[in-house]
Amino acid sequence: MHTKTFVAVGLGLVTLSACGSSNGSAGGSGGDTKTVTLVSHDAWAVSKNVLKEFEKQSGYKVRVLKDGDAGQAVNKAILTKDNPQGDVFFGVDNTLLSRALDNGLFQPYRAKGLDQVGAAYQLDRAKHRVTPIDYGDICVNYDKEWFGKHKLTPPQSFDDLVKPAYKNLLVTENAATSSPGLGFLLGSAAKYGDGGWSGYWKKLKANGVKVVDGWEQAYNGEFSGSAAGRKAKGDRPLVVSYASSPPAEVVFADPRPKTAPTGVATGTCFRQIEFAGLLSNAKNDKGGKALVDFLISKRFQEDMPLNMFVYPVVGGAKVPAEFTRYGPPAKAPETMAPGKIAADRDQWVKSWTSLVLK
Repeated sequence: MHTKTFVAVGLGLVTLSACGSSNGSAGGSGGDTKTVTLVSHDAWAVSKNVLKEFEKQSGYKVRVLKDGDAGQAVNKAILTKDNPQGDVFFGVDNTLLSRALDNGLFQPYRAKGLDQVGAAYQLDRAKHRVTPIDYGDICVNYDKEWFGKHKLTPPQSFDDLVKPAYKNLLVTENAATSSPGLGFLLGSAAKYGDGGWSGYWKKLKANGVKVVDGWEQAYNGEFSGSAAGRKAKGDRPLVVSYASSPPAEVVFADPRPKTAPTGVATGTCFRQIEFAGLLSNAKNDKGGKALVDFLISKRFQEDMPLNMFVYPVVGGAKVPAEFTRYGPPAKAPETMAPGKIAADRDQWVKSWTSLVLK
């Protein structure tokens, strides 16, 4: 999610050239109790004045360490958990949550203000090892101008995407290397079940779906509807992205258009929830707890949408007009229980890879 840079999420464990020095200087806050370190994926963003308010009120200086895409960041955090690079990790989502929890990445902490967060987002409510921070929907986006020129009604559902009218129009991300790619796979599994998702992907493959490594390549390189895609002459008018991509297209355009140039196929959405947690063996537990509290404060929650293009989880937090006008969340997104994702994710990805990429 992103300037929204909508970063791809890699699933394989990464090889580290330097996990931190033996004297601990690279871990946590380096022993400085006045500094708290946030480890995140590259999409982390916050308004400077909002962060300064937290620093002034808490007495902690925030150091941010962006560690690549979300999957890489999670995997690196797991590999460095005995000597962590920071105190708090932000950006693990429900598609990869079980991997982080099963590897003991976080220590329990019940954040102040958690009672204001909807129960549907609290996927670890028994132990409070992670705190929900935001949510968004992974959905197919379409290029309004392209479909208008071709006098073709944009698809609105998973079923539509396999129809002959949409042959060779869709680009998606690799489910093994990308967060939206994985979310789209999970959405299809939730829609068609254990016995039906692979048959659906056979039809999608036969209908000419194109698969690329990550969101950046898919959205800005292959998709005809994005600002970057229009300049690069992307030729695919359908792309797996986010429900919040249309408002991002408006917000970052100069001048701003009156309507979003892209739309969302609302029947193709999968709900994604992002979490933060206090890292096991964090050097600055106290500062880390204060930072997690800040992430679900109303001040941060209301600042977050136009910085990372995600929705707040705290009740009563205001959502920018651009979101309600150009990118409301899906009314009935596909969802999947964390236990189901944990049990089947890796095998699904393996089967998907053999089916679609070979």
